[in-house]
Amino acid sequence: MSERMKILGVFAVLGFLAGILANFAYHTVVPALLALFPQVLQAEWILSGFAGALLTILVLVLWAYLGRPSHKEG
Repeated sequence: MSERMKILGVFAVLGFLAGILANFAYHTVVPALLALFPQVLQAEWILSGFAGALLTILVLVLWAYLGRPSHKEG
């Protein structure tokens, strides 16, 4: 399998997992936060911003953890 297909497959799996995480957050985390902070968190843009920030951090951490160094030592 070519390197590009492997990378595409990894990103497809990451996107699938991000969708599962977003669904879980939508059905469990968001209602709990709305109960705790009803006025502030009812603004849709705040929830979208938090979701985008969390997903971006997740992808960045996975990329940093799974990525290989680009230079050879020694």
